[in-house]
Amino acid sequence: MATLVLVHGGWTGGWCWQYVRRRLAAAGHDVFTPTLTGLGERVHLARPEVDLALHVQDVVNVLEAEDLRDVILAGHSYGGMVITGVAEQVPHRLAHLVYLDAFVPHDGESLLDVLQPPARQMTEAALRRSPDGWRVRWPGSTNSGPWPALAPRSSPQPWQTFVQPLAVTNPSAARVPRTYVRCTADKVPGAFDALTLDISWERAKGGGWRLREIDAPHNAVREEPGAEVLLELFAQPMARGL
Repeated sequence: MATLVLVHGGWTGGWCWQYVRRRLAAAGHDVFTPTLTGLGERVHLARPEVDLALHVQDVVNVLEAEDLRDVILAGHSYGGMVITGVAEQVPHRLAHLVYLDAFVPHDGESLLDVLQPPARQMTEAALRRSPDGWRVRWPGSTNSGPWPALAPRSSPQPWQTFVQPLAVTNPSAARVPRTYVRCTADKVPGAFDALTLDISWERAKGGGWRLREIDAPHNAVREEPGAEVLLELFAQPMARGL
């Protein structure tokens, strides 16, 4: 059985993995679903200084405090930025990286750098609509409710997590096997989810990664379709980097 750490995407929290976590635990896997600082039930810790490096440290701390090894580290969406940074710091604790419809940064890139120009413009426009100038809602959101959104559900995202560049230079990290799971249902050309993730998908294909596609929307990787894919991956030796 596998040890799995699931990293959520932007605007969410560890709560988003409830269904997937139950399914994986029932199959005998050890599952950890940390919430990144300033999001989910930790929304009260949000501040302008929260950045990508802090979120990377959040997950590194879980791996080290729990002394986890031979870990399958999976990240959804923005979580791809985080798990890439974690691999840079503690590759010796990792057996496999799984990018669940997630961002794939190169050295020196921020999340904004991985977006196609129209998606970047939409994301930057979300900052201009922010009432405090350092947190943003999802660019497609029409939510006009309380600010910030009530925990532990959808939370505004600290802007520095999108603009801080990530160093990707560790050769040991580059040797950790990787899988990319792409959700195809909402990748219509020109749609926001295609504009945000097409670059990452092409990088995974060009990098010789293990590839999977599922006929489901972006958030399905944390629901039943994603649970089925993860259960299948973990049942195979290659998923553990063997």
